[in-house]
Amino acid sequence: VQLQASGGGLVQAGDSLRLSCVASGDSFSHDVMGWLRQAPGKEPEFVASITRLESSSYADSVKGRFTISRDNTKNTVYLQMTNLKPEDTAVYHCAADPKLHNLRVLSPRDWGQGTLVTVSS
Repeated sequence: VQLQASGGGLVQAGDSLRLSCVASGDSFSHDVMGWLRQAPGKEPEFVASITRLESSSYADSVKGRFTISRDNTKNTVYLQMTNLKPEDTAVYHCAADPKLHNLRVLSPRDWGQGTLVTVSS
């Protein structure tokens, strides 16, 4: 599966942004989809995930501010980000795997190229 993320950019603290990720291939509707991010000089971290039945989970740092969703008819997963903070600055990657655990431990089957989100204070 190829994953193409888009929607990043430079915003100010408190602003909102929506990321999109389009997946190629036939497994999208069966996969757990997620977003991972890597800030400059830091290790990657889990952000959010959504199962094929649309059960979602979030990192504590983004809970209440970010919302993940998916459209199986468009092979697309979204990440709506609100009340952005400077510490949200990172390259955001979408990821896919049949198992949620693999996303949470940062070992997904597929990890796409990211989109950069920069939040200024």
